[in-house]
Amino acid sequence: MQESEVPRAVAAAKSTASSLGLTADEAFVLHDSNKLTLRLLPCDVVARVAPVPHQVAQFELELAQQLFESGCPVAALEPRVEPRVYERDGFVVTLWTYYESVRSREISPADYATALAQLHAGMRKLDVATPHFTDRVDQAQQLVASRDDTPALADADRELLGDTLRSLRRGIGERGGVVQLLHGEPHPGNVLTTKNGLLFIDLETCCRGPVEFDLAHAPEEVSEHYPGVNQDLLRECRILVLAMITAWRWDRGDQLPNGRQLGTEWLSQIRAALERNGLDTQG
Repeated sequence: MQESEVPRAVAAAKSTASSLGLTADEAFVLHDSNKLTLRLLPCDVVARVAPVPHQVAQFELELAQQLFESGCPVAALEPRVEPRVYERDGFVVTLWTYYESVRSREISPADYATALAQLHAGMRKLDVATPHFTDRVDQAQQLVASRDDTPALADADRELLGDTLRSLRRGIGERGGVVQLLHGEPHPGNVLTTKNGLLFIDLETCCRGPVEFDLAHAPEEVSEHYPGVNQDLLRECRILVLAMITAWRWDRGDQLPNGRQLGTEWLSQIRAALERNGLDTQG
């Protein structure tokens, strides 16, 4: 979120909670990206706040409700208020349960794989209209193709990213296989370690595709414990995901701390991965 918008977003979250009978004297930032995630105290509620034009809050809320009610490992909405999207001062606010993090040990790959498999199993039972994962690839391609949006991206790097995105998008699509509802970005930053076990958050990126696309966001060891993985497809998905997140880092509007440094490092990793796997993206 733009730094200039943060104070207003915090005020919108606190006033929304207060209007619902939840005491919110203080707000602590848990995460700041395209939306602001806050812990409100003393009511101990998580508020997710986004500018009205850039939000998919209603979709995320409805999906989270369905998954939680079906027993999937996802964070729950705040039970003390009506589960809906609240709008205030140009922002949308959703309220969620706060889970105390358990940091006594690292997440084991086996536990991670089990939780993700449970999430995928629950998602297969839902009939939800979502974009295909290739729609997100298209967005990355458009970003790379636009010199106005990615002015600092060198020509050779622009060609590398464009060729990689185009080639792997086509190759993965031609493989066919089973397509289902996915989390979209089940990386460690979207997994909570709680006394209730592992819980996935941030469902706004849900899309349809092969489970290997989701596994490509998780640590490599996780796939060793996930049943029925197509390893060749997973390798291609890993490079594709790396190319996508690299493209985001070169967006002139990217707000991730050290984003440009990461973008440079990831370009080197893409070149190494393509060479290691013998992939030719020039065709």
